[in-house]
Amino acid sequence: MSGTDVSPRNDLGGLFRTHYPWLCAWLRQHLGTSAEDIAAEAFLQLLQAPGPIHEPRAWLTTIARRLIYRLWCRRDLERRYVDQSQQADRLSTSSPEELVQLTQALQDLDRTLARLPAKVRQAFLLSRVDGLTYPQIAAELGISLRSVSVYMTRSQALCARHSANQSLNFPRHDKRSA
Repeated sequence: MSGTDVSPRNDLGGLFRTHYPWLCAWLRQHLGTSAEDIAAEAFLQLLQAPGPIHEPRAWLTTIARRLIYRLWCRRDLERRYVDQSQQADRLSTSSPEELVQLTQALQDLDRTLARLPAKVRQAFLLSRVDGLTYPQIAAELGISLRSVSVYMTRSQALCARHSANQSLNFPRHDKRSA
């Protein structure tokens, strides 16, 4: 059936019976969970396809890959939201002294990063704050991938020195040990 023309509106039942088990198995290999939901959504989108479908499995695979990508993006967004919520909760339950220490540490880090040349600092921030990959940073700054690597090594070394100095100057007090 995968080589014949099939109108999704005329033979959806046959298409579903033939390809649904295969699609679920394929999705379980890539996802584990949610395979049935994504397979059902893929068939719903296939139903909206214009005209005859020459290769149903190719269509279903393409649709399923897009749905997997959306699922992963949604999960990443949810994870970031939960992380930010937890961070906000930690900050809201922090004592004024802890908030002052955090503010001072951030200001010290900002002064440390200010010692870097502008492009090095920009590459570091694009990576650490915006989450860009090295190729994305290279494209954004109009520099080579090698330059990005050199800049990141340089900025990470500076941050490591900064961190070592901070741990010598400001020993952390853990509430559990107090």
